[in-house]
Amino acid sequence: MNLRSAHWYAGQDRNAYIHRAWMRRGAPSSAFEGRPQIAIANTASDLTPCNAHLDEVAASVSNGVYEAGGVPLNLPVVSLGETNVRPTAMLWRNMAAMAAEEMLRANPVDGVVLLGGCDKTIPALLMAAASVDIPAVVVPGGPMLTGTFRGVPLGCGTDVWRLSEEVRAGTLSQEQFMRSESAMIRSRGHCNTMGTASTMALVAEALGTVVPGVAGTPAADSRLLEASHGTGRLIVSLIAEDRRPSTFLSKASFHNAIVALAAIGGSTNAVVHLLAIAGRLGVDLTLDDFDRIGSGVPLLVDLQPAGRFLMEDFHRAGGLLAVLREVRDLLDPAGVTVTGQPLVSYLDDAPIWDPEVIRGRGEPIIAEGGIAVLRGNLAPSGALIKPAAASPRLLQHRGKAVVFDSIEDFHARVDDPGLDVDADSVLVLRGCGPRGYPGMPEVSNMPLPQKLLEQGVRDMVRICDGRMSGTAYGTVVLHVAPEAAAGGPLGLVRTGDVIVLDVENRRIDVEAPDFASRTPSAAMTAAFAAPARGWERLYIDHVLGADTGADLDFLVGSSGSDVSRESH
Repeated sequence: MNLRSAHWYAGQDRNAYIHRAWMRRGAPSSAFEGRPQIAIANTASDLTPCNAHLDEVAASVSNGVYEAGGVPLNLPVVSLGETNVRPTAMLWRNMAAMAAEEMLRANPVDGVVLLGGCDKTIPALLMAAASVDIPAVVVPGGPMLTGTFRGVPLGCGTDVWRLSEEVRAGTLSQEQFMRSESAMIRSRGHCNTMGTASTMALVAEALGTVVPGVAGTPAADSRLLEASHGTGRLIVSLIAEDRRPSTFLSKASFHNAIVALAAIGGSTNAVVHLLAIAGRLGVDLTLDDFDRIGSGVPLLVDLQPAGRFLMEDFHRAGGLLAVLREVRDLLDPAGVTVTGQPLVSYLDDAPIWDPEVIRGRGEPIIAEGGIAVLRGNLAPSGALIKPAAASPRLLQHRGKAVVFDSIEDFHARVDDPGLDVDADSVLVLRGCGPRGYPGMPEVSNMPLPQKLLEQGVRDMVRICDGRMSGTAYGTVVLHVAPEAAAGGPLGLVRTGDVIVLDVENRRIDVEAPDFASRTPSAAMTAAFAAPARGWERLYIDHVLGADTGADLDFLVGSSGSDVSRESH
């Protein structure tokens, strides 16, 4: 076995001596003699609460690595917590990917186990692994257990949006809302709804980068530690077989990920992450592939925010493999997993144990549940809508625009009793794309005007160049591209313009004869991000649009694992 780490440790010269001596610290000589060096890329952090338990997961991975003859090495990497990081964790996804890639390339490691949980950590780690292209496998941290409030299960994220709107509508007291806070998060783990964290763990498995059957295992379930131990053993064999991301991730892999995304009712955020991962691999994946492959896939999973149940129920009911068995005919059999076996080979013994949570193919929740890609004079490069989370009556709609030039403008005016808005209006928020904010925040599911909430309105058409949380719901057109800050036509819309949404025909248009000749709003352009230095400056200068994954232009592609020069 030719080990990459031998370029550091093999030999009797001064440099090899330095590399071994500083790493020895009680390790036997055999630790440097033909044994694979395995990095455990660990996103554990007290400031990323959903990933805080990953040190325990890392210990199980480490035991498996050592048992299989490898040398485990904990490698803390940039961790991004969705709930706390400002202005948005998406601003640093590319930085986390770049840092992880560079550390994997720079260090004497032969393979890596990627530990992620919260939304951006699994995408960033997969982008890094694809670009450095050493053997890699993901262990998702898993969802939290179900909490309850007043005897009713709570979906983290989803019920925050729901309960907060009830407070604004006057149907729930502020005191009761505050009492629900301590019940929202019951255990370790990420969101227990089909939010972005759950979606990316499951999509990573469908993609082939997780051992089949592991994604979705609750964080507090001992079987996650058992699977982590097994993954530690697996990574050693991947090195022996030289099974790197580029050897098994193909267009077929992404096809299967898109089918899975639709069947589980997954987050729209998965679109921008899968596009970015594909860009690192050189796989020709486009926005239209999500509509072509996924739009006709039935939604089979009855989970919040599109349904009733939560991730603990999903795991109990059979998990992802049970879902994929129902749509096996829609999968590409050429899609191979990190184990070397086709994904479809794991579906023969994958029954549904609870048909209320996971529906059979003949009784879908929605016959066509995938993400729809819209185009029109408002989104020439595309926009997304998740029909499963929308109100069916609003999927074809005409209404007058109520325009907000920034998130600050929105917060200042949305609850103004004098705001000229009704239930048929279309709320438009701009300046929230990758460049404009910066970082493309989860603000597209705008809270509804209070005076409409008090009238019983619970959904309206909303349009934005930002993202929304995977735990959110509503008739939201998002990821509008080009974004307003990149000169997109969203920046030309005026309050009172008639906007036409036609999901069936995949259109989003504004009816205004003088539309193309308008100039952008001065208030909007004044609100665009304009950092003078640091990562934000680099990001704004180089970030690409949401329609291609919002990676940085100089990070697309890969550089491999070679390092040509010695450090001494």
